[in-house]
Amino acid sequence: MSEPVIEVRQVVKRFAGHTAVRDVSWRVPRGVVYGLLGPNGAGKTTTIRMVLNIIAPDEGQITIFGLPNRTEGVTDRIGYLPEERGLYRKMQVKRLLRFLAELKGVSRRVADSRIDQWMERLGLKTAEKDWGTAKVDDLSRGMQQKVQFIGTLLHDPELIVLDEPFSGLDPINAQALKDTVVDLRRAGKTVVFSTHLMDNAERLCDSVCIIARGEVVLDGTVSDVKAQHGGRHVALSLESASDAATVFDDRSLVRRVNDSNRYLEVELADGADPQELLRRVMASGAGVQRFELIQPSLHQIFLDKVGATGVEEGMSGHG
Repeated sequence: MSEPVIEVRQVVKRFAGHTAVRDVSWRVPRGVVYGLLGPNGAGKTTTIRMVLNIIAPDEGQITIFGLPNRTEGVTDRIGYLPEERGLYRKMQVKRLLRFLAELKGVSRRVADSRIDQWMERLGLKTAEKDWGTAKVDDLSRGMQQKVQFIGTLLHDPELIVLDEPFSGLDPINAQALKDTVVDLRRAGKTVVFSTHLMDNAERLCDSVCIIARGEVVLDGTVSDVKAQHGGRHVALSLESASDAATVFDDRSLVRRVNDSNRYLEVELADGADPQELLRRVMASGAGVQRFELIQPSLHQIFLDKVGATGVEEGMSGHG
């Protein structure tokens, strides 16, 4: 196994008597998209800040590129997009990006070329409009986030760390960032991003670490996590889920239902026959539009391992 890009070993962080991160260990292989997942307050941001040497752990060790994360120059190889967005709002966009690039040692000539390329790619420079001459204040929130995302990448980092990168983005801007993450991976970069949105992780990540209440509850490749979780799951689309409510309440047949109106993910009870579930749902008159045996989603796995109580408890803790 090749040396991991990031390795976190038995890390602990306390704040005023509260343990925000408790004996956390995980490792990020080179050239993957790695998701640090969990509810708000689970300890994701605290862990990222320790990895980047913004704050120090109380216990444990962290290495980046095989070196202690406090080694001089290590963080110069990293691009970091923090959860709290911070831009000089009165500066022109291109001047701001040039300033951020020069802070990372990029020459003005190289910076200007990369800025133009990234602005065109993310729709901030078109034949009709060049937002590079606008002040940051004049941009929409989604555009501002794309500007900060560009600033994260201008020094061509080997490792990109994104803390809740899709938060507050409309679907079009979110998709532009997702497409870029995929392209970065294809280019051999390693991308780590934190999110509480399991659907994004399911579509983008090669490997995931799920944290709740400051502890790791699952860690591994997405395929292994799903295979190891076990259980049998059925995806259902119904014309009227309420007509089948009594079927789903039968615990000899159904262990759990993740209900999104007419779209459901059902985990079968031990020993239950999926054909019996289909027969009874059809007999209820609910109107079956889709019935498919599937692997459990990350969302369903998270609920199974942590539960709604864990999500609620996590909401009140450190990020």
